[in-house]
Amino acid sequence: MSASAEMPYFIKPSINLSTEEKHRAYREAIAAIDANLAGETQDMIKMVTINCLLKTYLPYFYWTGFYLVQDGRLIVGPYQGTLGCLYINFGRGVCGKAATERKTQLVPNTHALAQGSEHIACDPNSLSEIVVPVFNGKEELIAVFDVDSTLEGSFDEVDQSYLEQILRVFAD
Repeated sequence: MSASAEMPYFIKPSINLSTEEKHRAYREAIAAIDANLAGETQDMIKMVTINCLLKTYLPYFYWTGFYLVQDGRLIVGPYQGTLGCLYINFGRGVCGKAATERKTQLVPNTHALAQGSEHIACDPNSLSEIVVPVFNGKEELIAVFDVDSTLEGSFDEVDQSYLEQILRVFAD
């Protein structure tokens, strides 16, 4: 199946926020995440809840999801959006790079990257991206958290700071 540039009827295009609006939206999302995950120990429940609430509160989150570490590569986990890549090798694309380097990746324009190696185009509507590595309490990489936007330049250090904070829930 090949990716289509036509946006599915059930997916809304991204709407960027100002820095102030981002801070407000993240604070509201974190309050909702904390309220829903208080005392929760199941990683899968944490993942689906984080996906749902971040996509609800942040209108520039076109695709949001987790790729889980399994058998030396990444496999698609819980997500919201169009069809995600099923498997990603470490070092390949933005998600594979985040997994290999164990560092957050900010990409203002995914179309400027070499397709197939630096970026894997699962959905041609995705124009910017942030990928955050997810660690457990032993500092082992368990997943990467991937967010795409249909607009260029949607993600910055504000997103990085909040997402890294939110994803620490897996280390608790």
